[in-house]
Amino acid sequence: MVAALTDVPMNEQQPQGPQRPDPRRTALIGLVFVLLLILGGLLLIHELRRVSQLQDCVMSGRSNCAPIDSRTPANP
Repeated sequence: MVAALTDVPMNEQQPQGPQRPDPRRTALIGLVFVLLLILGGLLLIHELRRVSQLQDCVMSGRSNCAPIDSRTPANP
């Protein structure tokens, strides 16, 4: 029994303290967060531009400002 406990050298034992997380994992989480912020910003810019164009059309006095969907089939 004593021989089984002393067979493992001191430098091969598991550390008992808390382990620090891998710094690459933290950096990857940060990168994903920044990419999501950029994607959200681009979507917001696109939507604001679309609404601005519609408002410009209405403010110029036109009445046919709604976009025409050309993908819908025509009814014969």
